[in-house]
Amino acid sequence: MSYLKKIEYEIIVKESFFVIRSCAGCGRKTHFKNTKKFRVNANGNRLDIWLIYQCEQCKHTFNLSIYEREKSSSITKEEYIHFLNNDEKLAETYGKNIQLFRKNKAVIDFERTNYDLIKLHESIEKNNNLKEQIMIKIYNPYELKIRAEKQIAEVLGLSRSQIKKMIQQEEIKLENVSPQFTSAYLTLPMPKG
Repeated sequence: MSYLKKIEYEIIVKESFFVIRSCAGCGRKTHFKNTKKFRVNANGNRLDIWLIYQCEQCKHTFNLSIYEREKSSSITKEEYIHFLNNDEKLAETYGKNIQLFRKNKAVIDFERTNYDLIKLHESIEKNNNLKEQIMIKIYNPYELKIRAEKQIAEVLGLSRSQIKKMIQQEEIKLENVSPQFTSAYLTLPMPKG
């Protein structure tokens, strides 16, 4: 009897996304970073709230829209106070919200994104296959643009070229590869004895 080991991981973003955009101050495309500050404007019972990003070179800013012309009653008083007080934790949360960047058509620099692979769960099941197998599932809720073989390489502590070779030799089989999820099966030789 052989076994199937299942291991699940999740990609966690460690800091706010960096944005690539044209900078009016520099006159070219540069990187903008999260200042962890908000801009709040009120007009009657309508609110506009932005997360402020800043050019790394010249400190020119642009505002990433969180709420536009939103009724003040639709935002909780607690969250509103956090916006007014430039709550850094809230700014980090919005700075990692991929939907917010899509809504603003902001270009994220995925190459500069710092992330960790966190092990969520590990289990072992009996398997009728003749070989030991490991199934690795990696959840990518931020939809970071990381190649599947790179994700597997990081989990296994191997190089991408080693993983590519193992895929070619059918020692690893990639399945369900999408922006949010990757899974792979590794087939290991049966232990002797």
